[in-house]
Amino acid sequence: MRLSHTRKALMISLTLIMTGLLGQAAAAETSHTEATPPAASAPVSTPVTPPATRKPTAKPKPTKTKTDPRTESTAIPKHPRGKTGPAGSLLTTGTKNVALTFDDGPDPANTPTLLKMLAREHVKATFCVVGDNAEHHPDLIRKIVAGGHTLCNHTWNHDLKLGKKKAKQIRADMQRTNDAIRAAVPNAKIKYFRAPGGNFTPGVVKIAKELGMTSIYWKVDPRDWEHGREESDGSHTSRVISSVKRNARPGAIILSHDYAQPDTIKAYRTLLPWLKKRFHLVALP
Repeated sequence: MRLSHTRKALMISLTLIMTGLLGQAAAAETSHTEATPPAASAPVSTPVTPPATRKPTAKPKPTKTKTDPRTESTAIPKHPRGKTGPAGSLLTTGTKNVALTFDDGPDPANTPTLLKMLAREHVKATFCVVGDNAEHHPDLIRKIVAGGHTLCNHTWNHDLKLGKKKAKQIRADMQRTNDAIRAAVPNAKIKYFRAPGGNFTPGVVKIAKELGMTSIYWKVDPRDWEHGREESDGSHTSRVISSVKRNARPGAIILSHDYAQPDTIKAYRTLLPWLKKRFHLVALP
């Protein structure tokens, strides 16, 4: 069937109108879809790194004892038992007499003061001298001998480990010290030897004997060389005094130091008269 010209035009118009309406509907749907925000995604959990564990702060080390660099040995007991000291060294005088011994000098500051005190009290003592100090202060070696005191070899430079050395080295050290003493006082009698720190060994005692020296230890040790930082000078002096008074017995050899120990010199201002009233004080013969 053939359509009239007017009817064709109408059909075309309707078709265009329908096409336009469908396009607008599609555009509206697309616009609505884009405007809808996307569903919220679950928040991403960021792991929290815990702070690094701190190591506990190290405790400060205890304050070391303030002593002379040539510290005495603490390995030897303060009061050895028996009739002899380490390696057969002499522990007592062998009589009721008490012997005062002073180590590590001579000291230009302390030894002259000590010598005057001993002279005033009419007391003789034994001085265990270090060779290096004897070489530097020969006048004090002469004063010790002139005062009637006994000399004792205390090694060349206070070697605490001398006993562990070879026999040749031990002998050379002792001989060098004796030579320094005799350079000040020719033909001086050096009848005794004391190992620094009391570190006697059979080898040391044997060589000392070959050189004509008896090895001496001690019976009373007030540890006057041990002066802690927390200890006042007055307390140190008092401790030395009380220690000697508490431990002195007939026949004792008392160890003290004139080198670098001014508080010891102060202590003996009290100790000398106290000891004299109770004991017969002698230099080792």
